[in-house]
Amino acid sequence: MSLECHPPALLRFGIFEVDLRSRELRKQGVRIKLQEQPFHILTVLLQRPGEVVTREELRSQNWPADTFVDFDNSLNTAINKLREALGDSADNPRFIETLPRRGYRFIAPAAGADGTTRGTAAGVSAAAPTPSRKIVVTVAVVLLAAGIAGGLLWRARQARRLTEKDTIVLGDSANSTGDPVFDGTLREGLSVELEQSPFLSLVSEEGIRETLRMMERPANTRLTPEITREVCQRTNSAAALDGSIALIGTRYNLILRAVNCVNGDLLASTEAQASDKSHVLDALGKAASEMRRRLGESLSTVQKFNTPLEQATTPSLEALQAYNLGWQAFFAHGDNAAAVSFFQRAAQLDPNFAMAYWGMAQTYALFGEATLAGESGRKAYELRERLSELERLKIECDDSAGDNNLMKAMRSCELGARMYPRDAFFHEDLGMYLASLGRYEAGLQEELEAVRLAPYNAYYCGTVVYAYLLLNRVQDAEVAAKEAPTKCVVYPALILYDIAFYRDDAAEMARQVGRATGAPGVEDLLLAMDADTAAYFGHLGKARELSRRAADSAELAAEKETAAGYHAVSALREALFGDAAEARQQATVAKRRLTGHDLDYGAALALAYAGDATRGQALADDLEKRFPEDTLVQFNYLPALRAKIALLHSNPQQALDILRVAAPYELGLPAVGIYNWPNLYPVYVRGEAYLAAHRGSEAAAEFQKILDHRGIVFNEPIGALAHLQLGRAYALQGNIAKSRAAYQDFLALWKDADPDIPILKEAKAEFAKLQ
Repeated sequence: MSLECHPPALLRFGIFEVDLRSRELRKQGVRIKLQEQPFHILTVLLQRPGEVVTREELRSQNWPADTFVDFDNSLNTAINKLREALGDSADNPRFIETLPRRGYRFIAPAAGADGTTRGTAAGVSAAAPTPSRKIVVTVAVVLLAAGIAGGLLWRARQARRLTEKDTIVLGDSANSTGDPVFDGTLREGLSVELEQSPFLSLVSEEGIRETLRMMERPANTRLTPEITREVCQRTNSAAALDGSIALIGTRYNLILRAVNCVNGDLLASTEAQASDKSHVLDALGKAASEMRRRLGESLSTVQKFNTPLEQATTPSLEALQAYNLGWQAFFAHGDNAAAVSFFQRAAQLDPNFAMAYWGMAQTYALFGEATLAGESGRKAYELRERLSELERLKIECDDSAGDNNLMKAMRSCELGARMYPRDAFFHEDLGMYLASLGRYEAGLQEELEAVRLAPYNAYYCGTVVYAYLLLNRVQDAEVAAKEAPTKCVVYPALILYDIAFYRDDAAEMARQVGRATGAPGVEDLLLAMDADTAAYFGHLGKARELSRRAADSAELAAEKETAAGYHAVSALREALFGDAAEARQQATVAKRRLTGHDLDYGAALALAYAGDATRGQALADDLEKRFPEDTLVQFNYLPALRAKIALLHSNPQQALDILRVAAPYELGLPAVGIYNWPNLYPVYVRGEAYLAAHRGSEAAAEFQKILDHRGIVFNEPIGALAHLQLGRAYALQGNIAKSRAAYQDFLALWKDADPDIPILKEAKAEFAKLQ
């Protein structure tokens, strides 16, 4: 065989060259990593440019007959890897054309090192055909065109379009530009664009992390196409979607690919170019929008829900990268401080980045920093109009992002749940608001729906446990806690502590407090809870020490408002137990450190119980002025405060009148964050008002209401004091037997209490008179 029959050692096409001796693929002189099988397929196609190379031929040359392998899947994977390396697209090929059920054809001109062309785009020889061959060539071209048209029609009919029940796994984008700003950023931008769609549904980040855990891979495993496809299969999803970005000269080339999870077949691909770095997000948005259409979404919804990506997020790649890192720190690592830092960085890079402020608001609110949450949330709320429909609804559904008007927020949540029925966020927030208003059964149903939609979201799983506890369904709470995967429940020590309290299991409570020692953001919560428990049983000295440690721990975790709130809670406890001087001191400490939604209420109520009507009234007026639309301030906090002040002025009927507006919401959870402490105070104050009015029967009903809702009052001081107040109410009725029983219940709770607590001395003296 003559030397001319052998292919040259170096072949060039486009901006690529293939060195057959070193077995390397280069782009503009830079070597591109390509595995052995994809490289060998490329050399076979290059040696026969313009010709159809059948799948069987590729099999015989790449997989020996005695090799046991899923050939179709392996070939599809190899072709996909080859296309990815070349930046090629099956739908709009520049190099490799697919002929369905037949094989592949290299359609770009290829040249040897000497410049000799080895093929054309049409795949015919460059030599002029003789007249006798022209008819043959013409017929062949016509047949070829008909075959291609038929193949495309068949392919269009056979291509699987997604349905509204399908889910997608979003993988990482390959970045060959050398610029780290694209790492993670493109995936975040792509997620924002795709989540605008009411049709498409992405597997959540929590679901991906849980699947990686089952695959025995770290949570931060890079989602390469192979791993993404395996996650896709394990989550019973329909498609795996990933992207790539390459720098070709001065232009950026982006490619998005969606493949069938089961067989690896290409479902759709899109491509876009950006003239420079500043236009990459715009190009990504256009490519993602086209991907939505190709995956089966109707043109009408693509057009309706298609806010430009730069507007929906930020035109700053660096800001988007910081925002992405913020959510990674928040969800993947539970690092509140790091998450806030990243969100703040994103907002500094782009002061109009609404979702960066919203990320801050979400993080602050979860940990009880209501003032900071409100400031960040209001900034996001002001910028919401430029966002996508989904993100705008999420901000409007989040009460901390506006004026804390729960009714208005709930309407946005309900609208969001209708428009995006597969998004768990709206159901979760609805459940939280319903609990805030005391509608616990309805709230539980929303929480269950949220967990059904997002089964691995740590916070959602935890709220279901609490929803059962609030309804006194302790066994259901225990089952939910046990069924939830370990990484599904946020702060498992806190949840297990709460269940142990219901079970009167002191040893288990102590174990969970020890478990939280040294954990920022967790230790202070458990210490505060343990302080409340100590006070519930009359161990006031121990409660004071634990509250002090909780405040110190919160300060170390940079949770200043939370720390001040612990002093406010301590002040209220002291006032309820009869130490007015200590209550005033703790309230002063709380107010000196900071101001906030919940801690101001706690300090004001403490001052009212300490007999300081003037300062209590001033704080109440300030709360009304600062939060005129806040549902819970107006219908829970202020009625309880003003009614207690009316009692200080010996006007029980005025107190009862004031409390009427609270009646529909009095069983709700008004506080922001995980530490829900000021529950049922409208009920408790109403009971005191009935006592002051000498209406024992009505007073007994109010205090019994507290005892009947142990899941709501939990370990608050009034949960224990309700027994004492019930005894006083029965005494007013003249029912000595029931009165003695109620006093005995209280004294049994406080059998080991500190002996010098003023209210304990009163209780013992009153009980002695009933003998």
